[in-house]
Amino acid sequence: MLDDFRWDSDLVRRYSLTGPRYTSYPTAVQFHTQIGAFDLLHAMRESRKALRPLSLYVHIPFCANVCYYCACNKVITKDRGRAQLYLERLEQEVDLLACHVDPRQVVEQLHLGGGTPTFLGHAQMRQLMAHLRRRFHLLDDDSGDYSIEIDPREADWSTMGMLRDLGFNRVSLGVQDLDPVVQRAINRLQSLDETQAIVDAARTLQFRSVNIDLIYGLPKQTPEGFARTLDDIIALQPDRLSVFNYAHLPERFMPQRRIDPADLPDAEQKLEMFSRTLNQLSQAGYRYIGMDHFALPDDELAIAQEDATLQRNFQGYSTHAHCDLIGLGVSAISQIGDLYTQNSNDLTDYQNLLASSQPATRRGLRCTTDDRLRRAIIQRLMCNFNLKFAPIESAFSIVFQDYFSDIWLQLLTMAEDGLLDIDAEGIQIKPAGKLLIRAICMVFDAHLTVNNRYRFSQVI
Repeated sequence: MLDDFRWDSDLVRRYSLTGPRYTSYPTAVQFHTQIGAFDLLHAMRESRKALRPLSLYVHIPFCANVCYYCACNKVITKDRGRAQLYLERLEQEVDLLACHVDPRQVVEQLHLGGGTPTFLGHAQMRQLMAHLRRRFHLLDDDSGDYSIEIDPREADWSTMGMLRDLGFNRVSLGVQDLDPVVQRAINRLQSLDETQAIVDAARTLQFRSVNIDLIYGLPKQTPEGFARTLDDIIALQPDRLSVFNYAHLPERFMPQRRIDPADLPDAEQKLEMFSRTLNQLSQAGYRYIGMDHFALPDDELAIAQEDATLQRNFQGYSTHAHCDLIGLGVSAISQIGDLYTQNSNDLTDYQNLLASSQPATRRGLRCTTDDRLRRAIIQRLMCNFNLKFAPIESAFSIVFQDYFSDIWLQLLTMAEDGLLDIDAEGIQIKPAGKLLIRAICMVFDAHLTVNNRYRFSQVI
């Protein structure tokens, strides 16, 4: 079974280092300012010629309240009016980019993230979606994969009805933890009833999928308390669950400075939380997709993994990573073929660039042949838990063992430790290695150094 994993405390302690989540390779840490708007528009023209399908990501940065753990690009404000100017600039960005897209390029996937997308009022959300539909080929038969992140404190049944009417069919709910003590420590008070109401609305309105996000390692958390939260969430029967490891990086994310490090659970408590999580979700029938993601067996992610068609992009595990991704909004990332670009992560700069009719691109990266090779390897390992050498050797004209002779000893050590099997045909991740797949992929990362590892969370 693909979800046949094994918890080995000794291996977890040895291999749970800090490292990337590999929503891309190379990661955004490697982006540089030599890539600009011209590169993006040129790549989009190539995408148009090939009539490649599209995925749109739209970033809405506003939040009414700050959550102390948050590492997202966000703007904290009670002034709902600030969103209107942002929407005007966002529409300008849509206009600047959409003219480089062929009407026959179907938007298979759409995701609104943040911040809090439901910070927008109903009229503003309708305005945004109408403009996207005017300029891009969005599907109107509910066959697209159109999702939105929701803060249950910022939504109600009327909000859910409006979103369904606009074509959204998947929702992702931020919960993090239901323990009031933990919620006060992270400044996010959210009752189970509030969450239940949005899940009930999603079911009644026939949203195709509900995802719930949880975080372990938050201040004041205990293994027993997090287990209770998980029991309550399992009772809601979300189709998917994301259970993230909190990364405390106050030097990078200012809101985290409000968290007292003395309140954080220690490493052993965090390991116990994740170990219990694996057992609880497994017993409840959820399948381990990879890293921190779980899904019910009939969910599209679980089916795609079974069929070896699962992929991975900036939106995480996906069935649409074959699409060219266009990112819209402050800090949004695009991936067009072998080009990555990122918009300015400063709201004022983003809006000023678009006010002067310039795309907001500030940095990016063009993949080399070596990048594409390593990306293909990491993609297969993270999604399928195995790698066949022959297709890689054929596609990139290499002899696998010769090309990776510098890391071969590391792979053999991992094999001796029971993380993987390696032979002349390929690599098969063993049950104990599935939980440590990020550590295995890090061996293939040519850009990862001791100095830049601090920018990432721990594997577990």
